[in-house]
Amino acid sequence: MARFTPVRRLRGEVTAPPDKSISHRAALLAAMSAEPVRISNYLHAADTTSTLGALRAVGALVERRDDADVVVRGVGLRGAREPGEPIDVGNAGTLMRLLPGWLAAQDGRVFELDGDASIRRRPVDRIAEPLARMGAQIEASGGRFPPFVVRGRRLQAIEYELPVASAQVKSCVLLAGLLAGGTTTVIEPAPSRDHTERMLAGAGVAVSREGSRVSVTSTDELDTQSLTIPGDLSSAAFMIAAGVLVAGSRVLVRDVGVNWTRTGFLRVLERMGAIVLGELEPLPAPGDRTVAFREPICDLDVAAGPLQGTTVEPNEVPLAIDELPLVALLGCFAEGQTVVRGAQELRVKESDRIAGVVEGLRGLGAEIEATDDGFAVTGTGGLRGGSIDARGDHRMAMLGAVAGLASREGVEVSGMEAAAVSYPGFLEDLGRLVGTA
Repeated sequence: MARFTPVRRLRGEVTAPPDKSISHRAALLAAMSAEPVRISNYLHAADTTSTLGALRAVGALVERRDDADVVVRGVGLRGAREPGEPIDVGNAGTLMRLLPGWLAAQDGRVFELDGDASIRRRPVDRIAEPLARMGAQIEASGGRFPPFVVRGRRLQAIEYELPVASAQVKSCVLLAGLLAGGTTTVIEPAPSRDHTERMLAGAGVAVSREGSRVSVTSTDELDTQSLTIPGDLSSAAFMIAAGVLVAGSRVLVRDVGVNWTRTGFLRVLERMGAIVLGELEPLPAPGDRTVAFREPICDLDVAAGPLQGTTVEPNEVPLAIDELPLVALLGCFAEGQTVVRGAQELRVKESDRIAGVVEGLRGLGAEIEATDDGFAVTGTGGLRGGSIDARGDHRMAMLGAVAGLASREGVEVSGMEAAAVSYPGFLEDLGRLVGTA
């Protein structure tokens, strides 16, 4: 149990931890390459360590050079070996959904994936369906859940329309498309994170975008030489929210990745009245077919301000999915009502984040109601405080900590250790801003 007491203000600067989503993808692409790849500023946390372990299991050599850098000597696109035991994905949902895209094309080889109790509640049918259409075979527990078996086959390209916008499912299909005959196309109902497309373009893969359609053409090898991981906006969002909620604060977060597909939370914040200064990547112009291969980075300067309620519409959800619990917290302090719609994906994260956020914030004094696909918060000017259970979810743990700093009476967080899944230095960085580090 960790207790977070109210503070008068937050001042100072922190450096955002390396991006978790991009670290997963960088390690995976490095393992799929035939030549060694150096990854600078790799996130060393529980989830991303699971990725390195999974890659070792299929034959890649992984060397940690120092506190931040990793060198991966991969096995090439078609050289993943069949391990003698299940691949342990731990709590890493991104790994669970991306890795099968590569393994499905390892003709004649069989791979079993399993993880912790949380992973066993997370569905895999959304990747199983397109991979089966491409010719792979996925055998999941109860038809939907881990542990599950991937039987590699010769794959054929498909055109696949995503039923729900998901960067993980999109990435899985695109990775499989690298080894499938022809051109594979994914059609998105709304834009989602494009880190995979950028990395593939940087590795010499023929990647194209036309409107909502993203396509890759099969290739013989990846030309991945070195990769640098930017700071994680989803982790930095907790420091940003703290700086916005605690009156009189001024927080500078350095080296944050500001890819336009990740900055939906910042656009919601600005709409609510917060002050966030930084050079964000602009939204693409209509008809722009360019696939960028670099991740933009900047410093974000944050100051508190009076907040107004807002509505997050379904088309905004994929670009702010991990930060939506923070939108609920901000709504508690805003004037009027804050509503999130079209976010049913939150129910299949590390925990049911709709239920967890509603129950957790209500226990702290919030006026909040769950809906099937989101929640509605009526602002009351703040939170009383109390206790919150992280439910084994790293983002719920950090949400409770931020709520405590901005509350009237403080918050006790049960399961604070879960924050290490994505942000091992969270408590130290938060202490630095409070002045207790």
